[in-house]
Amino acid sequence: MEKTKVLFVHQEITPYLDENPISLVGRNLPEGIQMKGKEIRIFMPRFGSINERRNQLHEVIRLSGMNLIINDTDHPLIIKVASIQKARMQIYFIDNDDFFTKRKSTITDKDGVFFEDNDDRTVFFSRGVIETIRKLNWSPDIIHCHGWMSALIPIYIKKVFRDNPLFNESKIVYSLYDDDFTETFRDGFDKKMKLQNITPEDVTHLQDANYVNLMKTALDFSDGVIMGSEKINPELEDYARSLNIPLLEYQSPENYVDAYNDFYDNIK
Repeated sequence: MEKTKVLFVHQEITPYLDENPISLVGRNLPEGIQMKGKEIRIFMPRFGSINERRNQLHEVIRLSGMNLIINDTDHPLIIKVASIQKARMQIYFIDNDDFFTKRKSTITDKDGVFFEDNDDRTVFFSRGVIETIRKLNWSPDIIHCHGWMSALIPIYIKKVFRDNPLFNESKIVYSLYDDDFTETFRDGFDKKMKLQNITPEDVTHLQDANYVNLMKTALDFSDGVIMGSEKINPELEDYARSLNIPLLEYQSPENYVDAYNDFYDNIK
């Protein structure tokens, strides 16, 4: 029997970024799922704060070289990889000089100001993951997204790539966390992120692209939702519970690998 394939799309993974509950899930969940006998791939943004030499990142030339057009501007897509040897895991990093490499922080500048182009970075990251999976010719059974920078993956998979044989049977699981931001993406985000087959009705929430509406859009196109933190934005929690999709309650660090693994098996 062929192994179940799980694609993990994480905004944060330790040891590449500081330890916190979300980055620890990024480090430990894929390893645990791999130990359950599933085949995995892992993606995250190559934030400029990640030390390439210490973490032994290197570019994968055969996967790099594509340009992604966002708002009529070409942005080169660079793919890098690193390995966590102890866990026998390889991490793929989505990189671009302007969006990631040149900045020595993640989503805010050194003064704590939210980057104005986090909207473009979100589009670039989500599209970059999908295009790289296409180049790898790897068909995931489960796509599990973590962190708001992965929020466009569900709509792109379900609308833009719905007829692509790599993705047409993929099930999307979205984890909600307490990673709210208070800022709003720039006006026109609902138009900027659109690709073929996405209709205005699909992105109604994104006419006002704040954190809650970004998450609602992700949930609208997901096949299952996981409460990744003990406390979730109440509006989002109510919205998630109102949808007719499977929902997994918050699981403790001691239990979540088993619980998530069962959730994957039941949803696919």
